[in-house]
Amino acid sequence: MNRPVRLGLLGIAHGHVTPYVEVCRTLPGVQLIGLTDHDTDRARSAAERLAIPLLPDAETLLAQSPDGVIICSENAFHAPLVRQAAPRVPYILCEKPLATTEQDALAIVHACQVAGTQLQVAFPFRHAPPIRRLRDLLAAGDLGEVYAVKCTIHGRNPGGWYVTPDLAGGGVVMDLPVHVIDLLRWFWETEVTEVYAEIGESLLSPGLGIDDAGLLTLSLANGIYASLSTGWSRPPAYPTWGDVTIEVVGARGTVTVDVWRQALLATSTTWGNSRYVPWGSNMYTGLIGEFVDLIRRGAPATIPATDGLAAQRVVAAAYASAQRRVPVTPLQTVA
Repeated sequence: MNRPVRLGLLGIAHGHVTPYVEVCRTLPGVQLIGLTDHDTDRARSAAERLAIPLLPDAETLLAQSPDGVIICSENAFHAPLVRQAAPRVPYILCEKPLATTEQDALAIVHACQVAGTQLQVAFPFRHAPPIRRLRDLLAAGDLGEVYAVKCTIHGRNPGGWYVTPDLAGGGVVMDLPVHVIDLLRWFWETEVTEVYAEIGESLLSPGLGIDDAGLLTLSLANGIYASLSTGWSRPPAYPTWGDVTIEVVGARGTVTVDVWRQALLATSTTWGNSRYVPWGSNMYTGLIGEFVDLIRRGAPATIPATDGLAAQRVVAAAYASAQRRVPVTPLQTVA
């Protein structure tokens, strides 16, 4: 493809839309043709802030025949937007989680299969250099037999639609763990066979009405056991949004990865607090760059909708486990 890659934004509710746009502007031959969102005030503000043409609705954007669209809407609107876009565009990048329910995630997979559309799920941590290095070590067998994995993913309470069940589909367990679940599946190309979870509200957000803390234990098909701690436990003054850590225990040793250690601690009176300023490769550059490259080459998705569905099933199993207080097998949670 020698002509510019023309991309549109379907929904701009998710906070990742800003870094995605920033990356698009650094990539040669990428054109942002417009954005749309059901919230007209939010759409107008974003169009002005990001300097992107504002379009009245998704149909108007799709009528311009973009090469691909990026869906950054609230979780509940992923499925209807994918169903609307799949027959009209060859490539879709959809924010995580893929949907709010397994049924909607299955509908997304089906819509893309019927239309022949390639859907790439936005799991940017696959492009974080420490994560890629860990995967290389595991593939080389440097740790020997792996016994267990200890993982964390914590962040700030984002508020807004993220804490509105009808729009988000759940709380922090819907929001964050899918990233690590995807990495565990990707590391070993295996599936989660059993989930046990404790999920609830912490003392940090009394009366929130939605889960903001969780502990998941996962059994993988290859015999590895994993624990995953999550929560919206970082205060507004925290120097970065949260953490992603993975500690792998093997027969020949252990490896600990902290994704956000690639940062400098900077202090400014303008900010009012100290912040971690990342250095090195940008995982969003990797994610968006790969999406654009797939379009140019006409290649299949490397993080397909089925990967998003698999992570969705594990999250659904976690919620079911916490409610029933028993371990749950993910593939048995589809109604």
